[in-house]
Amino acid sequence: MSTSVQAPDVTHIAPREKAEILSQALPYIQRFHGKTIVIKYGGNAMTDPSLQQDFAEDVVLLKLVGLNPVVVHGGGPQIENALNKLGKKGTFIQGMRVTDEETMGIVEWVLAGEVQQEIVGLINQAGGKAVGLTGKDGAMIRAKKLKLVDQKDPTVEHDVGQVGDIESIDPSVVKALQDDAFIPVISPLGFGKHNESYNINADVVAGKLAEVLNAEKLVMLTNTPGVLDKAGQLLTDLSARQIDEMFADGTLSGGMLPKIASALDAARAGVRAVHIIDGRVPHALLLEVLSDQAYGTMIRSK
Repeated sequence: MSTSVQAPDVTHIAPREKAEILSQALPYIQRFHGKTIVIKYGGNAMTDPSLQQDFAEDVVLLKLVGLNPVVVHGGGPQIENALNKLGKKGTFIQGMRVTDEETMGIVEWVLAGEVQQEIVGLINQAGGKAVGLTGKDGAMIRAKKLKLVDQKDPTVEHDVGQVGDIESIDPSVVKALQDDAFIPVISPLGFGKHNESYNINADVVAGKLAEVLNAEKLVMLTNTPGVLDKAGQLLTDLSARQIDEMFADGTLSGGMLPKIASALDAARAGVRAVHIIDGRVPHALLLEVLSDQAYGTMIRSK
């Protein structure tokens, strides 16, 4: 018995307006046809049922019109819930989750099991062909223990446990799936030289994967309108120099640090457009990629 997704209600839109919307998408479809788009999936878009369905439909539509979406997901709230149920409290240093051996086992179970399979199921239900991967599949993400240097005192190094720093990414398994019309859904888990597991920040994995896949775009879904200045105003366009200044004066901090750093690294490495967008906006991904509407911040290397 086949399952179909309920189509969005567009009866209130006049036929002429519908045609206008579709015609506006055409040049973007033509420009990005055959191109890879890496999507970091997180925030409310991962936990709100309506936004989950919007996201799945967006990913399937992008694939159907000829783009190659690759999804990298987080799972912070889900990991936190699992830890709480076991009486463990998560701790963070400079936006990185401290991951001891017991926590690592929970992280693997949540990310590669519960979270990944839910995303795969949503995309398949929406008519796509999603396949779940971790960094261990196809020897994709080789990692080593992260050395986290203190932001204020570079002589201090924090031990964050089994948190990984990417050594290399072999994208061949992702490319093979793309060539066969599948949509890869990747959990941010890597492996070391002794087959030990590492928890890697999903923003970092998305950024590095975008680099090695020579992606046209890296799109990061967040729970904010984008990057905000100290007054809380949205900054729609940021250069590397402006970002360095915002790091220096403390405008950027906490969980936004790895996100911005990964976006900037990807832009400097040749990813043509990096966007940090508001995942709370219905169909934000589709609007960002296939229209001239801006729902966040674009990061430029210069």
